[in-house]
Amino acid sequence: MNVLAFGASNSKTSINKQLASYAASLVEDAEVTTLDLNDFELPMYSTDVEADIGQPQAAKDFLARIQAADLLVISFAEHNGSYTAAYKNLFDWTSRIQQKVFDGKRAVLLATSPGPGGAQTVLAAATGSMPFFGAEVVGSLSVPSFYDNFDGEALVLTEESLNADLKGLMAKA
Repeated sequence: MNVLAFGASNSKTSINKQLASYAASLVEDAEVTTLDLNDFELPMYSTDVEADIGQPQAAKDFLARIQAADLLVISFAEHNGSYTAAYKNLFDWTSRIQQKVFDGKRAVLLATSPGPGGAQTVLAAATGSMPFFGAEVVGSLSVPSFYDNFDGEALVLTEESLNADLKGLMAKA
């Protein structure tokens, strides 16, 4: 099974990328690829820019990575209650190439933040909207207070009940 994992953030030290990578590692007998959104930098989407430059190669490359995967593991960072600008922009460009960006792909959706909210607002938005774009959402999990619940050196979720929930979710994937 090919698993594609990424944090929906362009932070070089993304806690969401760490969480997505850990979650993907729980899938047995899988080949895991972890993406960095910084590898898909694009100009800010607008119809004017699209008319000038067409569909950028970075958006095509991102879509190809999604299409090659059997399972998506995406962990969403939350900026002011919504998607990060980096993710939203990449998604907007990609959806102009293929509206059903996720085209039947199974997806595990995660979110985390340093605070107790665990980015639940953006996770709810993603869980609600991704099926419209072709995703089969297997399940979702919010991890609050990331630095209290995740060991950044060992790259493992340390809070037992959250880890059990995540392992159960990944077993369904």
